[in-house]
Amino acid sequence: MNAYWRADHVGSLLRPAELIEARHNRTAPETIRAIEDEHILRVLAKQREAGLEIFTDGELRRQNFMSDFIDAVEGFDTADAVSRSWGGTEAAAVPVSNVTGIVTSKLRLKKSMTAHETEFLSQNKPGPIKITLPSATQFPAISFKRGVTDRVYADRSALLSDVVGIMKTELLRLRDIDVQYVQIDAPRYSYFIDAKWRNWISTEMGQAPEAVLDEYLDADNGCLQAARRPGLTLAIHLCRGNNRSHWYAEGGYDAIAEKLFSTLEVDRFLLEYDDERSGTFEPLRFVPRGKTVVLGLLSSKRPQLESEDYLLRGIEQAAKYVPIENLAISPQCGFASTMEGNVLSESDQWAKLRRVVEIANRVWPNDCPVVH
Repeated sequence: MNAYWRADHVGSLLRPAELIEARHNRTAPETIRAIEDEHILRVLAKQREAGLEIFTDGELRRQNFMSDFIDAVEGFDTADAVSRSWGGTEAAAVPVSNVTGIVTSKLRLKKSMTAHETEFLSQNKPGPIKITLPSATQFPAISFKRGVTDRVYADRSALLSDVVGIMKTELLRLRDIDVQYVQIDAPRYSYFIDAKWRNWISTEMGQAPEAVLDEYLDADNGCLQAARRPGLTLAIHLCRGNNRSHWYAEGGYDAIAEKLFSTLEVDRFLLEYDDERSGTFEPLRFVPRGKTVVLGLLSSKRPQLESEDYLLRGIEQAAKYVPIENLAISPQCGFASTMEGNVLSESDQWAKLRRVVEIANRVWPNDCPVVH
């Protein structure tokens, strides 16, 4: 194991049909748990076989990337949700499992968010493990509903404050157990790089985008500080939406790069760079020296396997702004931010993860294992 993890991945993996069917059929919890256990052992072995050196359970126990929070916290009405528009392939429908729910009462932590995941991983890990958590900033935007949430929280800032407190409790627990990598998934920063969503912040949230950006950075840093300890890698993944191969935002990092990269107290930035919606590599010039940029050059949304030449060119272009020793590579997002997953097959998924390792071995041969 090395500290660089040149071949990285965002965390979620496609759910097997057996597990999706069991959940849809409301199968007994103990049966679902057994199915999860079986397939988590399988995907851990597949990650090792692909040559990866950092391991997740694929988020196979979750309904979506943030459901651990919803399941562990009292105060959400999951029968209601704030609607939003998605872009992407016409064939893909936005699934029910992406519903987050509206906050209808004071939030209260009922149980650990991730203990049910970390205990099994610690007992069965083939190497260092990564745990993912949603950013606290996810919830004020999509779980605050006027006329409902404001009966218990005066405004979105008050809600965010309570979410941060709950997140800190979980991150303190992760700091003190056998976890080597914590990744915060933060789709909400994409609001500040897309003109339509900046306008939504002004009109629907009634707030100045720059003030909200400052508030979000403070919130994420507060959470990250709770987890900080020697030997624990902290990362943030910036996403433009990932739901059944759909997205909801587009635009380069230019509008937020200088403030975001210089402010967030992370070791690694996992960034989407899989198509023209991501903009250029030029904003990477603001990344502080010594921090790692994980280039999300492979698409988790499309089945087509990216060529080696294409990926090597991307790394070469990024290296004009970030030293090559501070770069790594991954898919641009998870393969299944929601239970239903993106529109590609498991064989496509593993081919892409093997390609990540192949490219990492070529570019950083001294930092990567040899894959036979």
